[in-house]
Amino acid sequence: MRKVALRQDAVGPVARGHPWVYRDGLRGGVRLGQLVELQDPRGRRVGFGLGDEGEIAVRVLGRHPQPLPQLLHERLQRADSWRRLALSADTDAYRVVNAAGDGLPGVVVDRYGALAVLRLYSAAWEPHLELIVSALRALPWLQSLVRRLGVRRVDGRQGLECLHGAEPPEVLVVREHGLRFLVRPARGQKTGLFLDQRENRHRLAAWAAGAELVNLFGYTGGFSVHAAAAGARRTITVDQAPAALEDARENFRLNGLDPGAHGFEVADAFTWKPPSPVGMVICDPPSLARNAKADAAARRAYRDLNAHAAGMVVPGGLLATASCTARLREDRWLESVYKGVARVARTWSLVHLAREPADHPVVPAHPEARYLKLAVLRRRDGPVGGHSADPADGCTLAPDGSPK
Repeated sequence: MRKVALRQDAVGPVARGHPWVYRDGLRGGVRLGQLVELQDPRGRRVGFGLGDEGEIAVRVLGRHPQPLPQLLHERLQRADSWRRLALSADTDAYRVVNAAGDGLPGVVVDRYGALAVLRLYSAAWEPHLELIVSALRALPWLQSLVRRLGVRRVDGRQGLECLHGAEPPEVLVVREHGLRFLVRPARGQKTGLFLDQRENRHRLAAWAAGAELVNLFGYTGGFSVHAAAAGARRTITVDQAPAALEDARENFRLNGLDPGAHGFEVADAFTWKPPSPVGMVICDPPSLARNAKADAAARRAYRDLNAHAAGMVVPGGLLATASCTARLREDRWLESVYKGVARVARTWSLVHLAREPADHPVVPAHPEARYLKLAVLRRRDGPVGGHSADPADGCTLAPDGSPK
């Protein structure tokens, strides 16, 4: 194991558990995939990791070195055991390894029934792919393992690569809190489903009972199916992709729900409006900020989008709005949401706030990995009276939880 010295300003983050060492934090170079011991300027060990390329020079694996085969086996077993303890037995679609949150920065593994889908977000793991496959094969439920390609800076390819077992079919059916959903591992968003919203889909369903619900950016209708199964009077799923909405209809059928009793709109969710306001709106857009320089533009986009979505909510109804934009801090995102909803009505209550679920753990010293945010607001009054809310006005929470 090669010994590499850190610059003094890089020592603290590594010692506190941050999983990355940037290129300018090293004194000297490292080879791709090389195991290295990280030392402070006085020669004391701070941690160890794998050499990477690009801006991040080392993916830190911990403080005390271990043989890589042993490390992979132990951490994968612990990660899998935690999921089976933390998640309900009627769910077989979840994240098994969430990169640094499970001690394997750059490695993501999702489970769909007996299929594991691997994605590598760091080239540091490429030389050790066989070790990863060997460790994953020891998981008791795994029958097939594929790698989902498409991470440009790592593999530069598209599609699936079968690493163990039989090639998966184009379409699988998995269980999520007892409901059934289609998964397309080779073509679906991320590795097939938006697994990070699973618990939010389940929780919000109970609040939709008896209501009409609009699901903006609905993809294959996850929020809609959960709501309909919980007794929502009618759901309207809005997405620009016709194929996604066809899968949404099939998801209704899989769960004994008549898609003909619900709406499916191929439309731009940024501009579409329902015929009349509804009791609940779900707004789960794609990321609206691709880099730190887009912060101000992202805040304006979230403000305008949430004003649009809030206008669909009846007094007394709920707006559940989400963000997967890691580069926008939660407080700034919430400020944008509050400014947006205040354009529609003066008084809202924040009734629920959620972050990543239990199968998406995050290292406390690695706030960059916190990305998912969901806020549920209840509209308490009618339209803004007298004049329009000034979009430049701040909209902060009063002691009772409502914007003011």
